[in-house]
Amino acid sequence: MQALTYKDSFQFLDFFEANSQSFTETLLQEAVNVKDKINEILRVGNIDLVSNAHTLVVYIIEQNDQDLHAFAVKEGIAWATHSLAISFKLEWVQAIRRTLWVYFQKYTELERNDTGIHFFEMEKQINNRVDHFLNSFFISYTEYKDSLIRAQKEQVENLSVPIIPINDSVSILPLIGTMDAQRTEILEEKVLTAISEMRIHTLIMDLSGIADINRDDIYRLVQIVDGASLMGCTTVITGLRKLVVMKITELGIKLNEEIKTLGTLQQALRQYFTA
Repeated sequence: MQALTYKDSFQFLDFFEANSQSFTETLLQEAVNVKDKINEILRVGNIDLVSNAHTLVVYIIEQNDQDLHAFAVKEGIAWATHSLAISFKLEWVQAIRRTLWVYFQKYTELERNDTGIHFFEMEKQINNRVDHFLNSFFISYTEYKDSLIRAQKEQVENLSVPIIPINDSVSILPLIGTMDAQRTEILEEKVLTAISEMRIHTLIMDLSGIADINRDDIYRLVQIVDGASLMGCTTVITGLRKLVVMKITELGIKLNEEIKTLGTLQQALRQYFTA
């Protein structure tokens, strides 16, 4: 540790700011695993760990709980947004705690008139505020991460059931990929909601992208079509593949007489888009 700057008039905050460079060097020695990640974290998330460490220490020394909490929330959101490893954040903050204690010890050793120094009170203030920062950070990180996951899930759900209006009363629902219980559940909710909100009279459900479907999901699909019919919406099914047709036949499932089927989506578009 290099020689420290000290004056008799120094408060602890003055001492910290006068020796900020030395503080940084000691902090980097404490944060063994994080120091090699500092540039990467700056590049990925535009997060300056060293600058943020100094900001946190100032808030702690000043007992500025309001800004400390807001700073923790902001940091949590930033780390969640860029999916940065929280293990690095935990190690970094704990290293800040240890380094802060080292410099408080040096300050007390240099302070001649120590009557105003309440060591145990300072211990309580520092540790409580570091813990508060960590708690607020992790709560913010978790809540924002959960919100991102929910948003991504909703986006996936919307993409898995893309209802596309082609005029005021006709919409297309192209289904691609595999059908399972979760997707048919989403399908039912989205279809019935769209019929109500978009006032769809004719829904063209294109199944050409569905290679296979199990028995339970076939029954569920038929129920969805029946539900649409009860809401006054005519369903036109296009693109049924041979394997799917054979499975429907083997199961003895009879489609509602009001359900119309056409070979291709293009046939349906020609018939209903020009109608």
